Amino acid sequence: MSRLSHLAALLSIAPLALAATAASAAPAPASSLYYGRWTVSEERPVFTARGREYKTIDVAPCGNDFCGVSVADKGRCGAVLFRFLGHRAKDGNDDYLRGHGKWGTAKKNVVIYSYDDTEVSPVKRSLELYLGEGYDFGERSDNMPKFHANYARTGKALCKAR
Repeated sequence: MSRLSHLAALLSIAPLALAATAASAAPAPASSLYYGRWTVSEERPVFTARGREYKTIDVAPCGNDFCGVSVADKGRCGAVLFRFLGHRAKDGNDDYLRGHGKWGTAKKNVVIYSYDDTEVSPVKRSLELYLGEGYDFGERSDNMPKFHANYARTGKALCKAR
């Protein structure tokens, strides 16, 4: 009888163990702060050949990470531009992501800040992206960004990281 009860206990625990394993391997939940299709919000943006890939980006989950995928003018999905390995941080009122991004054939550091754009009525969510050598992209820093842009959300992310 005791052998049967041990077997029953093991069988009842197995589904719980599998569920816990699946939950820990599941991607991070979609955050309304970052996920979506984002387009540069300047009226007449000027891009270099490398910067053109950053004109429109889809930020979506990729495994346990956040990823940014380039989106061409006609909506075609392009290269994975950046990846954040769970480096979401909160510093005062700023909510931001730190990770690594593609700049041509080089790998650079990338920081994305998420904020409410109070100049737009009704208030809309915006992103600010910096790409460069370090993580401190202050105005007087020796580390001026290679690329910087402000983005407005234009819809759902449709491109996935490959």
